[in-house]
Amino acid sequence: MPTPPPTGPLVTRDDISTQLRLLGVETGETLLVHTSLSSLGWVNGGAVAVVQGLLDALGPSGTLVVPAQSGDLSDPAVWGDPPVPEGWWDRIRATMPPYDPLTTPTRGVGVVPETVRTWPGAVRSAHPQTSFAAVGPHARAITDGHAVDCRLGEHSPLSRLEKVGARVLLLGAGYAACTAFHLAEYRIPAPRVVVGRPAPGGGWESVIEVSISSDRFEELGHDFERDRTVVRGTVGAARARLFPVADAVAYAQRWLPLHRPREEEISHPPV
Repeated sequence: MPTPPPTGPLVTRDDISTQLRLLGVETGETLLVHTSLSSLGWVNGGAVAVVQGLLDALGPSGTLVVPAQSGDLSDPAVWGDPPVPEGWWDRIRATMPPYDPLTTPTRGVGVVPETVRTWPGAVRSAHPQTSFAAVGPHARAITDGHAVDCRLGEHSPLSRLEKVGARVLLLGAGYAACTAFHLAEYRIPAPRVVVGRPAPGGGWESVIEVSISSDRFEELGHDFERDRTVVRGTVGAARARLFPVADAVAYAQRWLPLHRPREEEISHPPV
């Protein structure tokens, strides 16, 4: 059976940059972007055109930041999509390649972040599981100093993004993907968990980390959008939302203790 033709809309690099500016993206600003490529329509040039459009809208003085997570560098005991046999666990731990910011691919964040990670001039933070990649004049200042025992907290790029007044752009992605909410988890009482991963020099290591979970982030985002100013529009066929990192973190810091009790967090395995 032949593949059916695309339903569109046809979206180009220029469409993306123009519509982002109409949404309110400003030349020279810093954006933390979460994307769903498929939601945009039929993009001529795919992820490359999306990154070009984002950079066009930001201009040469703007900085593009994306999550570049590599959650597969984790303990196979907590894998669920898919799980692996328990008999494999020890050998997987012993032979898993260590994190390399230049060569370790992203996982689970989409093709656009992977494209940014490999973009000319891109830099990437040092955390082996929850790194960020960035392009632009402030990229290194945002990604440097990402502590290897701080996935998404005060010593991660999220805290730097908050301090420089960056905004979040959800481009076809929902609030479940909003990593800024995780920074709030570090500022409220939260359980600690043991996180396993490949050690930098080879072998295996375990670190103590704050337990993080995106559970109920969609509900959190719904309430945030109801109570705070969120710029909404469309880019291609995708719903787009634009708001300050600082506003999202502050709102989540108040919302999470009321709506997601600590006991609920404990039931979730580390990610």
